[in-house]
Amino acid sequence: MKVCNGSNRILLKGLRCSVAADPTVDGASGGGLNAILRNAVQAVALVVCVGFAALPTARADESEPPFKPAISDEAETAVSQMGKTLLARDLSITARTIRVYLDQSGQPLHIFHTMKIAVRRPDRIVVEFTGDDGKHNLFYDGKAASLFYPDSKKYVTTPASGDIPSALEVVADKLDFDFPLGALFGASPDKILLGDAMAAWQVGTAEVDGIECRHLFFSQKSGIDLELWVEKNTAATPHRLIVTYPLLQGQPRFIAEFTSWKTQPPLSDSEFTFDPPAGVKEVDSTPAVASGKEGGK
Repeated sequence: MKVCNGSNRILLKGLRCSVAADPTVDGASGGGLNAILRNAVQAVALVVCVGFAALPTARADESEPPFKPAISDEAETAVSQMGKTLLARDLSITARTIRVYLDQSGQPLHIFHTMKIAVRRPDRIVVEFTGDDGKHNLFYDGKAASLFYPDSKKYVTTPASGDIPSALEVVADKLDFDFPLGALFGASPDKILLGDAMAAWQVGTAEVDGIECRHLFFSQKSGIDLELWVEKNTAATPHRLIVTYPLLQGQPRFIAEFTSWKTQPPLSDSEFTFDPPAGVKEVDSTPAVASGKEGGK
């Protein structure tokens, strides 16, 4: 049986981040809403993975050529250039994100965050989240991953190792928390977009914060659609990303706008190590408990 590849898992988990990071979006009923959204995402993931595995395949002796993705030269070149830019050893990034999905009554909810991201390849990342669900920080120092909730003075930690995407998989599985932008900081960020694409092309050009960008569109085998705006130059620095989940009710989205990219100065080990402040408590649970917002969960 065919299983989802890495890019499918990362992008599908990007929606689950909306659930894990916002345990009380719908007030006291937040736990129920979280369960509904998790079940929906898991159902879609199963349909995607099993559904494509069930498609009829040509026999070895048939002359039918293998499927070839329809990827334009413009899209392939721009994404390859972006991939090289993102391979910088040290990155400091600021992003604004919006997550959109339906509540239990069918009304769209919009959850806003500002993220400050520091990356040192291959195995260091720290993210400071500030948004509608309060403040929380993610640390990974090559040995352990921690989530810290300053408002509740609690944190949760788990052993982790390997590169950044590998550690984020552990965070997702052990701490029930996902960081959808983590796919950009793997060894081959361009392959995350192109490896699962059925089609990719340049829609046109547009200005983002006064910078001319290529507007690219990707239709994924997993049923996920992506739009990406990258600078129209050899660096192809990303400025905007939209992930749409058309197989889910209401077609929820994850939207990110990158407002700052820096490769200097070099980042030190201490920036990625979580040193618990005085008076905080370690809890052995999921982020909903650590944040003090377990509510109806």
